[in-house]
Amino acid sequence: MESSSSGYKFKVYISDYDYPDLEIERSILEPIGAQVIGLQCKSGEGLGDLAYDADAILQQYAKIDRDTISKLKSCKVICRYGIGTDILDLKACKEFGVAVSNVPDYCLDEVADHSIALGFTLLRKVPMYNTAAASGNWHWNIGCVLPKRFRSCVWGLVGFGRISQNIARKLQAFGFKVITFDPYVSKSLAGTFGVEKVTLHELLETSDVVNLMCPHTPETDRLIGQEELQLMKNDSILINGARGKLIDNKALFDALSSGGIFAAGLDDPEEEPAKLDNWSPDQNPLFGLDNCLITPHVAYVSSEAFSECRRVAAENAKAVLLGNNPINPVN
Repeated sequence: MESSSSGYKFKVYISDYDYPDLEIERSILEPIGAQVIGLQCKSGEGLGDLAYDADAILQQYAKIDRDTISKLKSCKVICRYGIGTDILDLKACKEFGVAVSNVPDYCLDEVADHSIALGFTLLRKVPMYNTAAASGNWHWNIGCVLPKRFRSCVWGLVGFGRISQNIARKLQAFGFKVITFDPYVSKSLAGTFGVEKVTLHELLETSDVVNLMCPHTPETDRLIGQEELQLMKNDSILINGARGKLIDNKALFDALSSGGIFAAGLDDPEEEPAKLDNWSPDQNPLFGLDNCLITPHVAYVSSEAFSECRRVAAENAKAVLLGNNPINPVN
């Protein structure tokens, strides 16, 4: 390919990013003649017009739909920063001949550790004891159910992919009984991890911790709603280390407010603020509850994970721009 008048062979757009700089991406892509252009099109609206001449796009939070893809006249690949591709129209990418890559090994430890941390914090009633101590109540009896011994607890994993398998391995060192619901995983596979496969109904009824670790698809959209929450024990805990839209937040608010379940720990609420241009916690009443811990979609965060994710995404773009297949193809 001939160099453009600007001296670059390729244009690589980064749809949006919250990293302090783009030095990792540039260190990998500029040596092959790629101009790396950072945008902040977090919602994805207008991206097709801004990046119409892209040879490659690196995608963080921006939603890239069919209309956007149809406007990309020379795009060869879209590289996800991360594992999930639910914000990218894979069918349209295939139809328009755009390859897709992801970072399949991204944050396997981080998301597992964060989900466990939320669960342990709530099982041991740490926020409640902290509030009581700060108010002068220096006593084990603070009006809530006592913590259970970990070896007496059942941890239910909804979805049994590699992150859940990592969670199961780590939990068993603490003595938890681990069960899972996943229609796409066999009983024998779960058994090789020492995990019992059950129905969703059984998992919700028997688990002390219900931990959502499945992808967000039409099948799993608002998987946990009023009916499912009513099946859970009133001293149980709901943890979501996956997409916010797996839970109906209104139903969760009602369950937490009425004592239907004891507590919840979420890494992302239903509205998924990172994908919105204008957001306030006032829009979601869960943020006003003492028994709901919410972290700002940081389960994947570590210095090592960030560097790995950015490097792998850029290496995938580099491979395709040089005429090869992506290192980590999705479609």
